Amino acid sequence: MKLTWFGTAGFKIESGGRTLLIDPYFTRNRGAFPKQALKPSDIHRADLILITHGHFDHIFDVPEIASKTNAAVYCGRGVDQTLIQKGLKAGRIHRVIKDGQTFDFDGLKIQAFFSRHIQFDRWLMIRTLCRMHINLPRYLPLLRGYPEGQVLSWRISLEEKVLHHFGSAGASTSELERLGRQALDVLLVPMQGHTHITRIAHRHVVRLAPKIVIPHHQDNFFPPISTLVNTEPFVKKVQASHPDITVLIPGINETVEI
Repeated sequence: MKLTWFGTAGFKIESGGRTLLIDPYFTRNRGAFPKQALKPSDIHRADLILITHGHFDHIFDVPEIASKTNAAVYCGRGVDQTLIQKGLKAGRIHRVIKDGQTFDFDGLKIQAFFSRHIQFDRWLMIRTLCRMHINLPRYLPLLRGYPEGQVLSWRISLEEKVLHHFGSAGASTSELERLGRQALDVLLVPMQGHTHITRIAHRHVVRLAPKIVIPHHQDNFFPPISTLVNTEPFVKKVQASHPDITVLIPGINETVEI
């Protein structure tokens, strides 16, 4: 299995001749770091696209990619309507209608769980507004035009391995306890949205006990809306509490073998 990080919460999973994309987002502004050299037009193949929620940094490029590749798109309630408004044909979209819904694609098992977006804390919001300052009106249409919708997390089982992807780290304790009842090989945990994101992401690790954890969404993908998150405190915290867990931090567009 090959896993490629596209920046933000975007990943590509390749296995057995199939290509699966999660939250593929490539469109950046000039201040983004690290730079994303790829554009949506560079994505020539995708069989399935999984969406965690409807914010712009998760679905902005999905209509173009899905239309070009003929990929089937799976998303939650409300996100489907945004995608249609942005130009994706309704026939390409499959809406998740129940928590824990399972899809089986000839040995590739995918399960969707209702989740929650992280709650932005006061200090993070103040810092973000200060960075945006007089440019706030410029970015409001982008923020308002992509409502959150039903938040999902995705569990993917293939090659006798289980991966779990969160697009936002707002999962409740009960949700994590439920997900933790099944053994997990790879956890993809996001690092945006809260001043204490290190503690929150570490809680996901403690509850889910994966063999490998890959932090993501730490990049400064669209300043001044975003900022770069230091993953080093998270890595040290995991190493101290769970030295048996491997922490992988791929570079943007870097492919790793799982």
